[in-house]
Amino acid sequence: MKPRNDYPRSLGLMLFAPLCLAAVAATAVGDELAGFDCLIEPHTVVEVSTRETGVLEELLVGRGDQVKAGQPIAHLNRAVEQATVALSRARAESSAEIEELRETLAFAKRERERIDQLSSAKAISFTEKDKATTDARRAELQLQQALERQRIAELELERAQRVLENRTVRSPVNGVVMEKMMSPGESTENRPIVKLAQIDPLNVEIIVPVDHFGAIQTGMEAEVTPRYPGAEVQHATVTIVDRVVDAASDTFGVRLLLPNPDYAVPGGVRCSIRFLPSSSAPPS
Repeated sequence: MKPRNDYPRSLGLMLFAPLCLAAVAATAVGDELAGFDCLIEPHTVVEVSTRETGVLEELLVGRGDQVKAGQPIAHLNRAVEQATVALSRARAESSAEIEELRETLAFAKRERERIDQLSSAKAISFTEKDKATTDARRAELQLQQALERQRIAELELERAQRVLENRTVRSPVNGVVMEKMMSPGESTENRPIVKLAQIDPLNVEIIVPVDHFGAIQTGMEAEVTPRYPGAEVQHATVTIVDRVVDAASDTFGVRLLLPNPDYAVPGGVRCSIRFLPSSSAPPS
């Protein structure tokens, strides 16, 4: 009797058919959300300035340089502030007066102890005892005043250091220098010094026809292909989907974030994009 092999075969086709249909549907959705033009832009562009007025003394970066957040990028003229810090430090670190007053207080206390012993033996008058007690108390107060003056000098040093620090301009972001907007010797009043671009991550901006409204959701992944020779496909994530449609063009905006830790992708280039709907993920 010939064995029946058609049953397992038909069962396999029945199990495989839903997977094929899902793959076809995912491909269709992916093709529908593909072919859009996009623009890769810096995440942030900052024109760095300072609230301090003065003359630019030194510019520490140039066009194309990479900078880190907090890195010094320029110095204003600061000779006066440096001298003030030096003077304040000398005052704060001076201890000769305090040491002298400590010795004076120690002597006054020893003198008071001797007077107390003589007073107990009825060998001196009350006036002499009162004078010794007053001298010891006065020495103690003078030492306390000197310690307070030193504390004030330390605070003045801290203030002088902060004023000096404000004469150094630091980068607010990790990024690259787009443009030097000043040169040493120019006044910084109401003028930016450099223009910085934060390019990790990058923004991917697209304009989508209203027919696709609702098909693109935040969190969706997409393949982004920059348009320059040798560019590799990048992966970005939808972070913003505009909830207001432009009535004149029947379009809405979408923004994606594209990680760029090694700065391999430049900002300001055009690209093409293909969204990857969640249904295209392989079944578990």
